[in-house]
Amino acid sequence: MNHEIRLANADDVPRVKEVTDAAYRPYIERIGVVPVPMEADHAADVAAGRVFVTGDPVVGVLVLVPEPDHLFLESVSVHPDVRGTGLGRRLLRFVEDHARELGLLEIRLYTNAMMWENHRIYPRYGYELVERRVDGVYDRLHYRRTLTP
Repeated sequence: MNHEIRLANADDVPRVKEVTDAAYRPYIERIGVVPVPMEADHAADVAAGRVFVTGDPVVGVLVLVPEPDHLFLESVSVHPDVRGTGLGRRLLRFVEDHARELGLLEIRLYTNAMMWENHRIYPRYGYELVERRVDGVYDRLHYRRTLTP
């Protein structure tokens, strides 16, 4: 799978929703609520230039929000059909490269505490746990990754 990672366009919105829903749907029963990425306004995120995709059809989705001092990784979605192919690793590398291109040397993200698979994944890629915080019905672990220029 060597598809480029590119900025999403309006034509990608239905597939962005499909991939996001497919990636997060398995967590609904475990965490007891619909994960936030499934309720996102994908069309607005695409229009704002926050969504990057890969594949034809799209099988990987990133939602990235530049902040003054960091890049916020709002969501990463890999379609279940391509899990285990290294796509997630490619997407996380892209996030690092994109942050550097923007002159940002920190990436932040959070994940639901009940998505325990992520507790193993993010530290493997240099993310450190910063805090655990409950936001309404969401019990979240906040991570950050400091980059070198």
